[in-house]
Amino acid sequence: MIEVGKRLKALRESIGFSQVKMAQALGSTQSSINRYENGQSSPSVELFRRYADYFDVSLDYIFARTDKPQGETYHFKPKAAPEREELRQFIEMCFDPQSPMNEKLKETLFRMMEGES
Repeated sequence: MIEVGKRLKALRESIGFSQVKMAQALGSTQSSINRYENGQSSPSVELFRRYADYFDVSLDYIFARTDKPQGETYHFKPKAAPEREELRQFIEMCFDPQSPMNEKLKETLFRMMEGES
């Protein structure tokens, strides 16, 4: 929490706010802001959100996961595991090969299954 406290303090100081003024802006108390900045306690999730919204930064920035204030956008794209071959075969079996949409529907399902939509 030391790094988080440093980020919170740096954000506050970047706009020239005292701890009292920051507490007023976030609906907290000066003593709480002091404890957060010194790593003695941790804000609630809601207060972290207020910090992020107030300074227009990402939570990843506040948590020191990135040095870019706008943060990172993570895209989870798992690949189909070999054990999912059974699911692939089931999808193949479910579609009528005579249907004009057969191939498109199958491909869409395969992409969804592999996380590539």
